[in-house]
Amino acid sequence: MKQKSSKKTGGEPLQLQVIVETPRGSRNKIKYEPSEERFKLSKVMPEGMVFPYDFGFVPATKAEDGDPLDVLVLTDEPLFPGCMVDCRIVGAIEAEQQQQDDSDIYRNDRLIAVATQSLLYSNIQELDQLSPIVLQQIKDFFVNYQRVRGVTVNILGHQGAERARQILERAAKQKHAA
Repeated sequence: MKQKSSKKTGGEPLQLQVIVETPRGSRNKIKYEPSEERFKLSKVMPEGMVFPYDFGFVPATKAEDGDPLDVLVLTDEPLFPGCMVDCRIVGAIEAEQQQQDDSDIYRNDRLIAVATQSLLYSNIQELDQLSPIVLQQIKDFFVNYQRVRGVTVNILGHQGAERARQILERAAKQKHAA
C-alpha cells in the first residue's frame, strides 16, 4: 500500500493514512496479521481497561519492535478494524519497553494523530494543545496496557509534530531496508 505522508508547504501539518486495528472503547486488542491478510483477536484486556482512542498503524513502516509504527488516532466516534483514516500527526509518545523475561530494552514510540474528518479535535495541531490530564491518561494507558502483559514501559516523554515526523521517517526507512 502506498503511504501518503508528505510535509506540505506553508507550515501545514504532515498528513498520513492509518489503518485502525482496535476501536476506541474496546477491551479486545485486534492486530493485523500480514501473513494471513486478516485481523485477529490478539488479547482481551482486564475488566475496566479499554482503549482510550482508536489504535492502529502506519502501513509501509517498521518500528524498532518489528511491527508497523503504532498510532493513537483522536476522532469523534470509534472506527472499525481495517478502516483507513486520513490523519495529521500532532505528536508522539516516546517510550522504552522490556519484557519481564528478557534483558533487551527497545524503543516503542507511538504517534498521536487527529483524524482529518474529526470535528471534536479539529483545532488540535500539536500534542501540547491537548489537556495535560488527557495527555497523562494516554501515557498511563500505554504503561498499564503493557504491564498486564508482563512488559515494563518507561515513558521518555512526549514530543510535538516535528519529532513525530522524524519517528515516522525512520520507521519508513526501516521498512524499506528490511
